[in-house]
Amino acid sequence: MEAKDADLSALQIDRTKRESGNHRGNSSRKAVIIGVVIVVLLSVAVIVSKELIDAPIKVRAVTAEMESPAQSDALLTASGYVAAERKAAVASKATGRLVYLGVTEGDKVTKGEVIARLEDSDVKAQLAEANANLELNQAGLTDARWTYDRDKKLLKSGSITESAYESAESQYLRAKASVDVAKANVQAAEVAVENTVVRAPFNGTVLTKNADVGEIVAPMAGSINARGTVVTIADMTSLEVEPDVSESNIEKVTPGQPCIITLDAYPDVQYQGFVSKIIPTADRSKGTVTVKVKFKKYDKRVLPEMSAKVLFLRDDKKSSEQTDSPVLVIPGSAVATRGGHKIVFRIQDEKAVETPVSLGRTFGDYVEVKSGLSDGEKVVESPGPDVKNDVKISVEQ
Repeated sequence: MEAKDADLSALQIDRTKRESGNHRGNSSRKAVIIGVVIVVLLSVAVIVSKELIDAPIKVRAVTAEMESPAQSDALLTASGYVAAERKAAVASKATGRLVYLGVTEGDKVTKGEVIARLEDSDVKAQLAEANANLELNQAGLTDARWTYDRDKKLLKSGSITESAYESAESQYLRAKASVDVAKANVQAAEVAVENTVVRAPFNGTVLTKNADVGEIVAPMAGSINARGTVVTIADMTSLEVEPDVSESNIEKVTPGQPCIITLDAYPDVQYQGFVSKIIPTADRSKGTVTVKVKFKKYDKRVLPEMSAKVLFLRDDKKSSEQTDSPVLVIPGSAVATRGGHKIVFRIQDEKAVETPVSLGRTFGDYVEVKSGLSDGEKVVESPGPDVKNDVKISVEQ
């Protein structure tokens, strides 16, 4: 009875308390997880922002260089080679063995001077034969003329017939024609002898010797072992430069335009020149047009086939006279104005270093730097507002 009367409600589980405890536990775990996520995100944000702040600024670099004012003010630059306007590969008109060569490289020759001779015994024999035939025909002509003159007088006196006179006249005319033919043969033989002599076509200097004594020389070099050219000569007073100008820049070149010529062999020596001719055709393989530039004055250092650089200047007196000493220049785009002062940003240890500069003359897109920079130093080209002193930079290639 006591067991039956006992209060069994006390043995029931209080589910409200359990559910309340579980709910509080879940909320705590969620809060912890959210906190961790927030910390991680904040850490990542700090790292990314730090990397973004420390990321170098990409810039382009230009170099301060020593250049002549003319070079800085040039419209365009082109390369080419020195060539002689008057140049000839001298060959013989006859075919034969070379028996005499009187010049070598560097020798000066005058117009008509004998440079070389070919073996000529055969053509001289032909000349002697032609002269003998001429003498024989001249003797026949003398005899025919005497007979003709005699028969002419006899005809007037009636001592001979008309047919006898006509026969004498015919013989005289044939003898006269034979003499003319013999004279022509003599001239042909003389020309053949002269063709074995190689003469200088103009005053010049021997550039190359292309054949040696004992070799066979032929006008067209038809044989494998024959030489077509004996020597090559050039008129050293007619030297000029033939630069190749890009088709896209040819409109900047005009006849008479002043130029500055610099030989690669002597880069510190400048020669004044001018455009003498623009060749009216283009090279389709290179996309260039050849221009002829004459020297106003040059010295013995200028030689044919030397490589040269030509600066095409603005067509005015000021530009053509800018051949003074080189100055330090940089592109004007590299100069910035900060606080009323002209500055550039030198590139040093992958950082931009603000550097005040003193500027001078302007030459087209370039400006003279009087102080603040040295030859060969690199500076930032077109620095934007984000380029500041000591900021990290990365130079684009």
